[in-house]
Amino acid sequence: MTSFEPKDLSVGKLHGYLLSAVAPRPIAFASTMDKNGNPNLSPFSFFNVFSANPPILIFSPARRVRNNTTKHTLENILATKEVVINVVNFDMVHQASLSSTEYPEGVNEFDKAGLTMLKSDLVSPFRVAESPIQFECKVNEVVALGDQGGAGNLVICEVVKLHIEDDILDAEGSIDQEKLDLVARAGGNYYSRARSGFFELPKPLSTLGIGVDSFPEDVKNSMILTGNDLGMLANVDTLPTPEEVSKFVETVSQRYPDITTASHREKHKLAHNYLSFGDIQSAWKILLS
Repeated sequence: MTSFEPKDLSVGKLHGYLLSAVAPRPIAFASTMDKNGNPNLSPFSFFNVFSANPPILIFSPARRVRNNTTKHTLENILATKEVVINVVNFDMVHQASLSSTEYPEGVNEFDKAGLTMLKSDLVSPFRVAESPIQFECKVNEVVALGDQGGAGNLVICEVVKLHIEDDILDAEGSIDQEKLDLVARAGGNYYSRARSGFFELPKPLSTLGIGVDSFPEDVKNSMILTGNDLGMLANVDTLPTPEEVSKFVETVSQRYPDITTASHREKHKLAHNYLSFGDIQSAWKILLS
């Protein structure tokens, strides 16, 4: 067995070991608002429930390992003492992942991820309408665990109202875990799905994804493409050029001779098929053809 003392490892290496060893971890999809009313949305996997009376959730937006900066979520919470914690199920996992992209301050991750802002009843931050369970919370305390890169900040949240979608409840009014279909984080690119175990999901680009708000209207409002499809499409830094689209159309013209004249619905169905195999570039070329 290989053994280490934490002081002998780089913070990055230790961070990787901890995330891989302590898994799967539930995800707090935290919605906050800055002092000027700008929404922010980001997922955190240092998260759990710690008390039922009072109802307490705790999550930790850690200081960035690489440059010791703090995240907008933490800054907003310190300013407003309010947060909505939304749960993440499999249907929205790509969109939640995309929202972790480090967009500049003031950028609305709801728009980038193609998620719907739902007004809360007792706090200012918006709920995520697509999330099957949402917790409106007041922040009782923030406990800083250090001042160096990688140090956590325990955000102790008291639930003041919770919202549960009716269709995930069973006949007795309890949450059906199969219907809820939660996902959790593990190390690296790995996630865990309640229904079927581990799967991989590429991390968002180190460059900024274009976001759902940059999509053509027919793609943004598609009745065919799923939330996960939109999240995958949004996690590119540039769209294919017209030349690349034309070359692709020539390549697939024998298989899909009517691709350029097909309806939006037909193109969206074909793009959805490509996305099911992870081929995002081809999906975009179809949508732009």
